[in-house]
Amino acid sequence: MNFRKEIKFRVSINEYHKFKSYLMLRGMKKLYDSRNVNSIYFDTKILDMFHNSEEGILPRKKIRIRWYNNSKQFFLETKISSIEGRFKKISHLKELKNLDDASLYIPFDINLGFLNSTLLVSYQRSYFKLDHMRITFDQYINYKHLIKTNRYYTDPERVIEIKAPIGMSDNYIETLVPYSTSRFSKYSRGILMTESAILDV
Repeated sequence: MNFRKEIKFRVSINEYHKFKSYLMLRGMKKLYDSRNVNSIYFDTKILDMFHNSEEGILPRKKIRIRWYNNSKQFFLETKISSIEGRFKKISHLKELKNLDDASLYIPFDINLGFLNSTLLVSYQRSYFKLDHMRITFDQYINYKHLIKTNRYYTDPERVIEIKAPIGMSDNYIETLVPYSTSRFSKYSRGILMTESAILDV
């Protein structure tokens, strides 16, 4: 089980482009082409995982199906946050052939029971490397609440995430990044944004 640090930064569009240019000058290299990331998040009827995330409870988990671009390859991911760090378990769902199959999939969690598809999240991700860190840049983030609406909502902010070895110094990362770290859970943010918009209608 390999733990790692995951540090996120919420930025404006202008900050997003400025910071990417700055890191390229520092030697950041492109890992591979950008791709569209799509996820269906699952939760209980009373949104236990959403509330655990909002309250910062440890350990906690997120369960999602993920696929890339227009691929028909679907993966079940369980992302676990604990005191020791964060790690992810991934399994290929070969029985799923299309998006309808993914939307109807009902995962089972040993602690929470059967789960419902709750939120669809899609965005464009770019992948880079600097020193021993992997840095991703997420833009065009869209959310759709799968229970209450068919409408997509676009996030006005963008996200930069640094994934670093658990032993890497926080001081080094802080000297590299001119922005304050911030919590940015796309699942939590998507639930809050879509439910708020629904109430305003």
